[in-house]
Amino acid sequence: PATISFVADVAQFTPKTVETQSERQKLMFRVRARIDPKLLQRHIAMVKTGLPGMAYVRIDSDTPWPQKLANVVKE
Repeated sequence: PATISFVADVAQFTPKTVETQSERQKLMFRVRARIDPKLLQRHIAMVKTGLPGMAYVRIDSDTPWPQKLANVVKE
């Protein structure tokens, strides 16, 4: 579990120039996900800090996570 602390105002895609409409629909926004420091400290052996990663963002807190994304970290 984390909190989104930053969302870029411009979408990005690699390569930077995207020509087709279908490819432009796959653009992503860079975000910064901040993990609670106390939770992070309890699991520090499993974490490599400062590296880019991937986050899934749930916009509606009433919507359950898909099974494959269910929380497996013991808070």
